[in-house]
Amino acid sequence: MVYKMTIKEILPWAKEQLKYACERPLYEAELLLMYHMDRDRIYLKLHDNVIVENTKEFKELVERRAGHEPMEYITNTVSFYDIELYIASGALIPRPETEILIDRAYDIIEEHDIKAIAEIGVGSGAISVVLARKFPELQIVSSDISKDALSIATQNIKRFDLQNRIELRHTSLLDGIDTDIEMIISNPPYIAKNTPLAPNVAEYEPHTALYSQEKGDELLKEIILLAKERGVKYLACEMGYDQREPIQEFADSLGIKSIEFYKDFAGLDRGFVMRFVSYV
Repeated sequence: MVYKMTIKEILPWAKEQLKYACERPLYEAELLLMYHMDRDRIYLKLHDNVIVENTKEFKELVERRAGHEPMEYITNTVSFYDIELYIASGALIPRPETEILIDRAYDIIEEHDIKAIAEIGVGSGAISVVLARKFPELQIVSSDISKDALSIATQNIKRFDLQNRIELRHTSLLDGIDTDIEMIISNPPYIAKNTPLAPNVAEYEPHTALYSQEKGDELLKEIILLAKERGVKYLACEMGYDQREPIQEFADSLGIKSIEFYKDFAGLDRGFVMRFVSYV
């Protein structure tokens, strides 16, 4: 006879299994149990004598997290900005820092009544979906080299009924995209090759969405050059904390006079906005 565990019995077990995988093992044990039982935290607290069904499946979830697999990939859900998105291992997990990029783009789109933008490296679709929801008249064309990422983005676009507003393209940068674009936004790979990352990132998230080339800023420079050549008015990009100086030098070499850097929640340089004044 298989012994069935109650909520108050299984949570301490799960906490113990997760103690080396995360900073708040009990909290994450509760998150996994909430996902497994399709219940909220209040239910767990008020009904801790309830038997947990399918404990084998729950223990498998705990084992995955104990192996450093990101919680978001286990539950296929990520909270970003003001929405919940579908996420899977084929796309980078959206970070809170990228919400700052959206806020910067929001200000430009609102102030200048922009109607057409492009996102390079759409990933899960997080940026495009949030901006499309904020601006009902905005049209977005979003590219990615990963078919897996495009599949995930498609699900999120359908989830918010934005199929007529966001066009996905399987391509590098903006290759083959000839539509008029007023602004480019991107959170591209900007980590230098061979940079060590935490196991939950290095072992599970797609390297094509993390690593650039030797220095890490190569793709950012390609995007800047592309924006200038395409004659867009604005470019908003996320970048690495140590890339301000090389990006400034590259902008100077191209004669770009309007560039504003912004910081993340930790006070580190995290992105920039370029205004191509000769086109404004």
